[in-house]
Amino acid sequence: MKFHIASEEDIKDGKTTDIYFMRTKKILENVGKDIRVYAEFTVMNPPYNWTVFAGLDEALHLLEGKKVNVYALPEGTIVPRRDSRGYPIPVMAIEGDYKEFAIYETPLLGFICQASGIATKTARIRLAAGDKILLSFGVRRMHPAIAPLIDRSSYIGGCDGVSSILGAEHIGKEPSGTMPHSLILTLGEDRAWEFFDEYISEKVPRIALIDTFGDEKFEAIKAAELIKDLQSIRLDTPSSRRGKFEDIIREVRWELDIRGHDDIGIIVSGGLDESSVRELRNLVDGFGVGTSISNAKTIDYAMDIVEVEGKPLAKRGKLSGRKKVYRCKKCGRYYTSYKEMQHCEYCGGELESMLKPVMVDGKINEPYPKIDEIRNYVMEQLKNVGIDGL
Repeated sequence: MKFHIASEEDIKDGKTTDIYFMRTKKILENVGKDIRVYAEFTVMNPPYNWTVFAGLDEALHLLEGKKVNVYALPEGTIVPRRDSRGYPIPVMAIEGDYKEFAIYETPLLGFICQASGIATKTARIRLAAGDKILLSFGVRRMHPAIAPLIDRSSYIGGCDGVSSILGAEHIGKEPSGTMPHSLILTLGEDRAWEFFDEYISEKVPRIALIDTFGDEKFEAIKAAELIKDLQSIRLDTPSSRRGKFEDIIREVRWELDIRGHDDIGIIVSGGLDESSVRELRNLVDGFGVGTSISNAKTIDYAMDIVEVEGKPLAKRGKLSGRKKVYRCKKCGRYYTSYKEMQHCEYCGGELESMLKPVMVDGKINEPYPKIDEIRNYVMEQLKNVGIDGL
């Protein structure tokens, strides 16, 4: 093993699981008894007031061919911290002989915890950015093996583009990016800009990085004069040189505008989070956000057996019995219930059942939504969501 990564075969063989699940499976196999359980995936204390559920596709691929049924919220569903009565909301459930999926608890949680964390953080930054361009630049801060996961999850959460070649290929998009400081350090600013314009496809937007050596204002003016069809300039000013970043941006904007370059946009990057994005969005045309997306807090889902052989049973601190999850079509409130519900207790609106049967006896029920369908689903829900809650 030259790279510290697990292969798809390793994951399917259960080699990435915690050892006690493998021991549990061995014991149950030796006992020779099938034990049918119903296990739910919930989070008790998520880091935010709402989360974007993601990673379901990998979970289904892992369980495909196993004699299990899977129920889940549609990928991309925005879920509040708790339901309207304060109960945790299951996002997924597995039903079947426990031996069939015992060794997969660890990777299943890994799939949805990290993907949901990245998608959630991106959605929060998407809200902060408003309608401005938002690009995911975070793969360099994480292990390269998970670049496709990072870029897929950030795209679902609301990024307009992703930077890695494989990540973009994975979602059927062209990679997005500008130029690195290394190009300017090796060629010098003027030649770097000139050769970029000469050798890079016309399909790639002309965005000049301007803060490698000189003052942002004067470099922006120079780039606007040298580069034909310059679309934007990018500011990646180090924090040690920023002072008040907003004033640097205002100064650059003023100097471009007064010279007739009001059609040239400003893209900013470097150490951005939802708070700084919100502060800057009225001054710029777009953002490149890296570490705060790729290093997002995971959503700490847990998988818990809540029913054994048809009888409600759960460990301390968990609610026994299989749950139904409803969302009000009128006001959007969620309900976790052990019984059927028809109408919202708050507004009287019609309730829709949210836990869908997505796998039956190891077979995925219907074609999985395309990446843009999932992203559009998230964007539609975000219209009714604020940073602090649904």
